[in-house]
Amino acid sequence: MFRYPQTRKDDTVDTYFSNNIPDPYRWLEDDLSDETADWVDAQNAVTFDYLRAIECRDEIRLRLVHANDYVKQSSPFVRGEHTYFYRNDGLQDHAILFRSKTHRDNTDASELEIFLDPNTWSGEGTTSLDRLQFSRDDTLVAYSTSEGGSDWRTVYVIDAESGKALGDTIENVKFSGISWRGSEGFYYSTYDKPEGSELSARTEHHKLYFHRIGTAQSDDELVFGGEGDPQYRYVSGYMTEDDRFLVISGANATSGNMLYVQDLKAGTPLTCLTQDDSFDSDVIEHHDGTLILYTNLNAPMGRIVSVDATTPTQAHWQDLIPETEHELSIGTGCGYLFVSYLVDVQTQVTQYRYSGEKVRDIQLPDIGSASGFSAREQESDLFFSFTNYTTASAIYRYDPESGDVTLYRKSECVIDSARLESKQVFYTSKDGTKVPMTICYRKGITLDGSHPTILYGYGGFNISLEPSFNPNVATWIELGGIYAVANLRGGGEYGKAWHDAGTQQQKQNVFDDFFAAAEYLIDAKYTSSEKLAIRGGSNGGLLVGACMTQRPELFRVALPAVGVLDMLRYHTFTSGEGWAYDFGTSAQSQAMFEYLLGYSPVHNVKEGVAYPSTLVTTADHDDRVVPAHSYKFIAELQAKHVGENPVFIRIDVNAGHGAGMPTHKVLDSNADVYAFCFDQMGVEPRFD
Repeated sequence: MFRYPQTRKDDTVDTYFSNNIPDPYRWLEDDLSDETADWVDAQNAVTFDYLRAIECRDEIRLRLVHANDYVKQSSPFVRGEHTYFYRNDGLQDHAILFRSKTHRDNTDASELEIFLDPNTWSGEGTTSLDRLQFSRDDTLVAYSTSEGGSDWRTVYVIDAESGKALGDTIENVKFSGISWRGSEGFYYSTYDKPEGSELSARTEHHKLYFHRIGTAQSDDELVFGGEGDPQYRYVSGYMTEDDRFLVISGANATSGNMLYVQDLKAGTPLTCLTQDDSFDSDVIEHHDGTLILYTNLNAPMGRIVSVDATTPTQAHWQDLIPETEHELSIGTGCGYLFVSYLVDVQTQVTQYRYSGEKVRDIQLPDIGSASGFSAREQESDLFFSFTNYTTASAIYRYDPESGDVTLYRKSECVIDSARLESKQVFYTSKDGTKVPMTICYRKGITLDGSHPTILYGYGGFNISLEPSFNPNVATWIELGGIYAVANLRGGGEYGKAWHDAGTQQQKQNVFDDFFAAAEYLIDAKYTSSEKLAIRGGSNGGLLVGACMTQRPELFRVALPAVGVLDMLRYHTFTSGEGWAYDFGTSAQSQAMFEYLLGYSPVHNVKEGVAYPSTLVTTADHDDRVVPAHSYKFIAELQAKHVGENPVFIRIDVNAGHGAGMPTHKVLDSNADVYAFCFDQMGVEPRFD
């Protein structure tokens, strides 16, 4: 048995529909208290003492370092007289934005100039670059930064030619894009600064502002979200490429939105296009008096519609590219539309004219995932990246006139993809639904149930887990592990119906899909319960927490990361109430409360049960899913769990939900997770 830090209990009780629910660790929600800080230090001391003692940990980290130590470079893009691209020489904490005045095919180091280097912004790499946008004439650049992984951002403006700061600084920006209107200024979104902790206090009414260059933030124009406007939890504003139409999206949940447009050239008032927020819609572009939109209204897989810009409301929408049996997404570039279809979790891309006429199906390099089919209208070619689970991402050039695809930059990854193999299978869930899963492993393995395996899932928010290469995952495979990804309901792999089948009072479908994935891996002799770990982050952290509390005997190791684990109170933090489309809330109805209580991980840790070896991971600056979820869950586990399996929490300091995390922290975290898995499974990693 392990000696965990003592976690104080108090007598907090909440009442839901006449049900009294104790919340003894409520005090851990106070991220500003010294007591919470001391508790974090005590938990980390126990966890890291254990992790440091695992013999293979340092060697695993060296293998991860080796796997990541290669040049990673983005697609190039031209702005003004320069060609820009992001490049990480291997182990830098953040990619550097370079530029060159020479042709974009020339990336000789002697011709390059550093434009922005986030590695110089903080000593530990904890300040990261978030978004970057050039003005319409390419003379100015606005970019946003994040401190310690927080969702709160600061926007800076610089002169594109000289790189000098203009002095325009916009603070306390959250969940925002940056969209220029000409070069006079840009639109951004934020909330009023909350009272109390910025990292956990509730945020509700999102507002859209316009910042005019050379003026103070206090003088910024409130464009949408003020008195008299509809109030939304999420508001975004962006300009069409021709700088004519302002598009505003307002939403109270992560699915469904209201859509507005304003013709700034004609000076017409803001027009609401949609009748309700039961579906998703976005303006893709304006072309010759016609607005092109994506929508899943009456089309669960999505469709592209067009409408006269003078009468743009929903009643006038006409199919341009009708719905098919496959989920679609869309990009624009070089005067064309590029529609990506997700066919059994693999990308297929078709090029169309703005008239809706099909040009061609694009021949991709292989079966896998392609992304990046977007460019400015005047560009003559565009670039896309291609990857799958065993092929490191490479960049290709596409000529939209000829249809030619040519390799622009191959990956320099040192891992030998020829040693890796992936296989897609379809297994049957509890209710008979067929669910896809991809299994990745070393070639030539014997199916004898002996292999240490990580089963990864997400299953929520219409997010699709598409094939992609990750050197950290490839390292796990090279070390002798199997890595499996299950495409659970709740995701977006098969459109809106697939998503909805894993929401609210159908959320158990997601967990049942994950159980069935684990059982498939065991029955097919890839692994056994004693060699099986489950991993997921955010909504995937909820997945792991719910599954390990419902079926603790099925798994050897549980790895819930930055998880939503207190389902009765998640909506009381930051913008959490916006997740209600997927989860429902405990205040919604008695039936919804009872359903949430039935699977909420914090509330379903049972006294005297032996749970899997558990390594909860979170971060002290996570203001998306506040770390109190993880704090309360591990406190419950440490108080009630019996048996010899350790249950630890690893809390990153000066890190957030995951975006912008510096490379060294990513390597540390993966080394700890892999070492913990091998140690608890009783397996020696392969170092051949």
